[in-house]
Amino acid sequence: MSPATDRHDEHPRMKLSEPLAHPVRFSLVAAIAGTEETEFAVVRDHLQVSDSVLSRQASQLEAAGIVKIRKGFVGKRPRTWFSLTRAGRGTWERHLAALRDIAGGG
Repeated sequence: MSPATDRHDEHPRMKLSEPLAHPVRFSLVAAIAGTEETEFAVVRDHLQVSDSVLSRQASQLEAAGIVKIRKGFVGKRPRTWFSLTRAGRGTWERHLAALRDIAGGG
């Protein structure tokens, strides 16, 4: 490959989303991508992480505009739900497409 490669031929890794590079953030988005909204405890148990780890990683995704965090109550008990933002869905799809391209399946 020539050093003068056209920018249109850049390596697919350049299209990866930096916020999704972390394994827990990637896993969180993967877990909620097929849902409208998912409760915190369901995601935590599925990912097998602590409350603090999930909370920290979800907050980073929220700051990046990928995940929406909604807090509310079920009866008198506080609950937290996650959903992907519209931009987050696009980011997820582009990230997956880049991974497929890197793996040669694109």
